Amino acid sequence: MIYFTVRLLHDSEYRLEFWKRAWTLNALEISLSILIGYVGIYLFRRLLRYFDRVQHGSAFNYYRVVKELTWLVLLNSVLMNLVFTPMAALTDDGLSLADFVDINVIPLLFAIMYYGISRSSQFLQAYVENKVQLERVTNEQLQTELKFLKAQYHPHFLFNAINTIYFQMDEDLQGAKKTLEKLSELLRYQLYDQQHPVPISQEIDYLNSFVELQKMRSSSPLALAIHIDADLGEQRVYPLLFLPLVENAFKYVGGDYALCIELRWQENRILLKVSNSLPLSIKVKENAHGIGLENLERRLQLLYPGKHRFAAGKQDHQFIAELQLEM
Repeated sequence: MIYFTVRLLHDSEYRLEFWKRAWTLNALEISLSILIGYVGIYLFRRLLRYFDRVQHGSAFNYYRVVKELTWLVLLNSVLMNLVFTPMAALTDDGLSLADFVDINVIPLLFAIMYYGISRSSQFLQAYVENKVQLERVTNEQLQTELKFLKAQYHPHFLFNAINTIYFQMDEDLQGAKKTLEKLSELLRYQLYDQQHPVPISQEIDYLNSFVELQKMRSSSPLALAIHIDADLGEQRVYPLLFLPLVENAFKYVGGDYALCIELRWQENRILLKVSNSLPLSIKVKENAHGIGLENLERRLQLLYPGKHRFAAGKQDHQFIAELQLEM
């Protein structure tokens, strides 16, 4: 390509037809051009591999590109002038200024094109690999954080359940056995891999078991109302997101001992609203969040970024928590 480009420009300017020259001279020039082309590519690749070793990889930066191009231009100039300048001087009408410019400019343009094509693919591949590695590291960090949040949540739940069984054993041994049985059912569900969405019907069964457990431990008359939309069943959600709201309601219910759980399906969203009456003697901040609700908020940010709404706080003599998940 270099040879024919030089010939095209040179012969067009001087109105020459190089194919009318002696075929031996043309064959010699073309053979030398092909040979120098392979030698140039070999030297360029050695040069680029050298910079890869020095720079420890194929990461892109402007200083590196400038340095590589500088060396490539010098190497190309030496190689071309070593071969083509004597060739032009010993053939036709000798070396002219136009010959010298063609020999130094045209091969340089092709060398820069070769560098751009070669390096762009390497830099792009390195960029993609770095992005994939970053995504992998970020995902591992998020999974670690999720496991940590769940590890905080489970002991909190176990403490409440075991505390219930402890007090039941003195007064109601059969009730303690039933409570322990319900607790085992809940733990069995929690022991499975909970890193992937599950049918919401499983979460509803889990909530019902939890409510039964809380009713067993409750010593006060409880006005409990549960409304679950019949359209819910096959939608898939990440597990153990609803329980902290229900558990928090049972923990702080007082006063009129009224507790309401509403789980609805509306416009491709799952809506959970949990409200409980508060004791008159306890002061609850407007947006008071315990460790369970704080962990829930963080899990929602990790599992449903930009696809959830969560609010909890005191309204009159009630504590109301609302959660929306977009499907």
